[in-house]
Amino acid sequence: MVHRVEVKWQMDDDAVAAVQALLDEATEADGHRPLDEHRWLDLVEGGRDGYAGLVAWKEGHDHPVGYAQVSRGPTSWALEFVVDPHHRTPGNTIGLDLVTAALTLVRDEGGGHIHLWVNKPRPEHDCIAAATGLEKGRDLYQMRRPLPVDEPFELETRPFRPGQDEQTWLVVNNRAFHWHPEQGGWDDATLKAREAEPWFDPEGFLLHEEAQPPKPTPRLAGFCWTKIHADEDPPLGEIYVIAVDPDFQGTGLGRKLVLAGLDYLWRKGLHIGMLYVDADNRPAVKLYVDMGFDVEHIDRAYVGDIPPRT
Repeated sequence: MVHRVEVKWQMDDDAVAAVQALLDEATEADGHRPLDEHRWLDLVEGGRDGYAGLVAWKEGHDHPVGYAQVSRGPTSWALEFVVDPHHRTPGNTIGLDLVTAALTLVRDEGGGHIHLWVNKPRPEHDCIAAATGLEKGRDLYQMRRPLPVDEPFELETRPFRPGQDEQTWLVVNNRAFHWHPEQGGWDDATLKAREAEPWFDPEGFLLHEEAQPPKPTPRLAGFCWTKIHADEDPPLGEIYVIAVDPDFQGTGLGRKLVLAGLDYLWRKGLHIGMLYVDADNRPAVKLYVDMGFDVEHIDRAYVGDIPPRT
């Protein structure tokens, strides 16, 4: 059965509420949120340049039975989708219909490289990817370890100062993640959207400044941005974003920043530390394993190059 898929470039309050109800159902069933934070903020803000929401409807139902979201990044498109748990029956085509419609939209918008992100992929996700010409690409590890960490460290940090540190931080972040399709290419609006989130706490956004000879003036050398998931059971403390400016890499600063972030989370009462890392980032994975992290689950990106419509 082909479902009706409605494409929305802007989401009004009623549409956001309907999709939110679907996402809540899926979160309860799957144990994780269907959209990552980048896509979630696009949704609740009603859309932005390069955004489109695709809502699947089934005759006889007054609520969406599926939702997909595409976002154009600096070098690629990102796509995520979710199917109502009550409609995940054998042979249903809701997910396939959504992905097919999303790829058609990308083709109409000029094409490009696409990442279809799936949390805890199942065999049906492999089937949908194969049917739409996508292949297995990046795997993303969610890694966890108990707190506290029994490893001494010395590192001076200070909290992020909203309204003062944005531009300096953006320079370092974009230098460190110039290769990254989601974390690279941030601008002031992207950062300010995170600062407006209820979970944002500048005290847990740790900046390390350091002088680099022959220049005596300290500058931002690296940072560890933490995030507390108080609604998880048990609560989780996340190393949300961590980076070292390329000029300071290879000095052991990254490990110290991780330890500083985990120490902050422990002092805030958290007993489990968590982070995400690309599976093919072998140096980072090796570092985290050496620090006692284990893989809790895998998220996957299916990838492909979508030609423009001729």
